[in-house]
Amino acid sequence: MLKPVRGIIVGGSRNIEIELLRMTSVSRMKVELVERKGVGHPDYIADSASEAASRALSKYYLKEFGTILHHNLDKTLLVGGQSNPRFGGGTLLEPIYIVVAGRATTEVRVEDGIVKVPFGKIIIDAVKDWIKRNMRYLDPERHVIVDYMVRKGSTDLVTVFDAGRSSVPLANDTSIGVGYAPLSTLEKLVLQSERLLNSPEFKSRVPAVGEDVKVMGLRRNKDIVLTIAAAIVDSEVRDKYEYLKVKEDIVNVVSDLAGRIAPDYNIKIHVNTADIPEKNSFYLTVTGTSAEHGDDGATGRGNRANGLIPPMRPISLEATAGKNPVNHVGKIYNVIARRIAERVYEVYNGIFSDVYVELLSQIGKPIDQPLVASVKLIPSDLSMNDIPSHIMSEIHGIADEELTNIKRVTEMVLNDQVTLY
Repeated sequence: MLKPVRGIIVGGSRNIEIELLRMTSVSRMKVELVERKGVGHPDYIADSASEAASRALSKYYLKEFGTILHHNLDKTLLVGGQSNPRFGGGTLLEPIYIVVAGRATTEVRVEDGIVKVPFGKIIIDAVKDWIKRNMRYLDPERHVIVDYMVRKGSTDLVTVFDAGRSSVPLANDTSIGVGYAPLSTLEKLVLQSERLLNSPEFKSRVPAVGEDVKVMGLRRNKDIVLTIAAAIVDSEVRDKYEYLKVKEDIVNVVSDLAGRIAPDYNIKIHVNTADIPEKNSFYLTVTGTSAEHGDDGATGRGNRANGLIPPMRPISLEATAGKNPVNHVGKIYNVIARRIAERVYEVYNGIFSDVYVELLSQIGKPIDQPLVASVKLIPSDLSMNDIPSHIMSEIHGIADEELTNIKRVTEMVLNDQVTLY
């Protein structure tokens, strides 16, 4: 499928390779699929627990020791609970169990001896705080058990981490980061539909819609079908008629959004298709998430670094959440790859319909010196057989600049200035 027309390595120490592809843009394919798991989905909660714990630990390290120390908390598991939802308000029978697992610096040798890092409390507090800020009906004290299983990092990786702290960090893994631009119309619609349904404005008008919103998008030529799974909070609906009204509200607001994003498409929207009204079977929840009743989650099983699950695109299977923001390329390269792709497309969107970027690291090598930085370009005019030299040079410059400034990703992550999942 990815058939290169011409590939040129543009020299330099950063191993940047640029090539032109002869392939159909995703937006021009007959069939396109894309998915987004929303804020309250078990996998999203697991990602968020990992990332919240990593950021809290990073900030503690910075405050106490002046630098971010080695850690990776990217192995969170969410085990679903048990509940008995019913119209007017049900009960949670067994709590959700979240365990954050990984490696971290648990003690630091200083002049006066050894300082123990209170990593357990930091992790638990961070996860509970995230739940409080993002879930309206899920009480972290009553509905959730937050635990951790963290061990000291392996000696070789700690050494790699420490060796790069004074200059350019050294990659602590051999890994791939992927980014692309632009988002297709379907991708924009799926992404913004979930964000709309989980926005404070919509929640204030329709509080019955829980945070667990998953949107699956299908485009077949000019026809788009959105299948939305939305957990409905049982205490906010008195009967099935109010429940069905909430579903209508979801369809109406997403239809309005689709009219703005995809005005030239025929849109069909389906909500909670497993409902069987004649048998009084509905997607009701006590807390607004399917995690309350046996649906489980794990870090890395949800959205990719641009907030989507796009099977039509090249993706990295690396979880971005929970990895340290200093030298774990599984996080950093996904951010940088997307930034390169978006910048290139912004400049050359009249020439190229799609831009794909893949970055490959080698463990122990400087993160600003990937083994390869591959930029793939699909021309808007498929008869195009060559890339003008000045464009090649400018694209090389964009990639080189982003890699040169790669250390700023750490600050962007800590300040929540970049999408990770």
